[in-house]
Amino acid sequence: MSSDSPPMLNALSIDVEDYFHVEAFASRILPEEWRSFQPRVEKNVHLILEILRLHDTQATFFILGWVAELFPHLVRRIAEEGHEIGCHGYAHQHISRQTPQQFRQDVRAAKQCLMDLVQRPVECYRAPSFSITESTLWALDILADEGFKIDSSIFPVRHDLYGMPNCERFPHWRRQIFEFPATTIRRAKTNLGVAGGGYLRLLPYRFTRWAIREINREEKQAVMVYFHPWELDPGQPRISAPLRSKIRHYTNLSRMQSKIECLLRDFRFSTVSNVCSQLLAYQTSSVKPAVS
Repeated sequence: MSSDSPPMLNALSIDVEDYFHVEAFASRILPEEWRSFQPRVEKNVHLILEILRLHDTQATFFILGWVAELFPHLVRRIAEEGHEIGCHGYAHQHISRQTPQQFRQDVRAAKQCLMDLVQRPVECYRAPSFSITESTLWALDILADEGFKIDSSIFPVRHDLYGMPNCERFPHWRRQIFEFPATTIRRAKTNLGVAGGGYLRLLPYRFTRWAIREINREEKQAVMVYFHPWELDPGQPRISAPLRSKIRHYTNLSRMQSKIECLLRDFRFSTVSNVCSQLLAYQTSSVKPAVS
């Protein structure tokens, strides 16, 4: 990238779910109990929309079908402000706990709900907890069958809840769908998550900024940043859970908003589809015709 080239365009994504939906608390809170908790997702999404408006940035909101049914006006508001609507499934269930038929029904119900609300195609998907792994790759075929064109459900790291450490780190075709993995930086033959969720909250911002610049400038690749509305909500109720889950969920909530705002000042972002369109156009233009 030359010094006079515009900065790399990166993807910004928000997984729209509430604090009681997360995998860290799945063993303590059943889906049938969700309605007994006070929702906070609407307030938190309004805060995110305000931040994005101030920074003139568009993002992809991967919305849980359960949230969309409870707050249809929120989904419409996100779309009206020019952001992309993506699908996060309906009931935030780890794919490994579903049969293929259950997964198809979950995805189909969520996608139809979202399309009915915004009256436009929904073509991007992200699995709850990045739960497309080696054992659940069959989910990609179902996503393609259901009309999705882009997936962002694979995390090329080692983790107890998710991960495909040997997966290609950057956007690529996988089966019939364009995969945009969660971003990692590779050091000492190991992939490290750097650009979202707990990685963004726990690591110093200067490390995150360095890693994104390294990926943009040296590897010449776009980055996928992701976060959740509850991560900007330090006042959320505390859930009784194992210590590891509480550390993952609650650490540095009070610092997350400032980190997001720093990212929006330091880098260029757009929706997942916009970034993928640019990447695919570049790939196509870079292919040299065969010499006969």
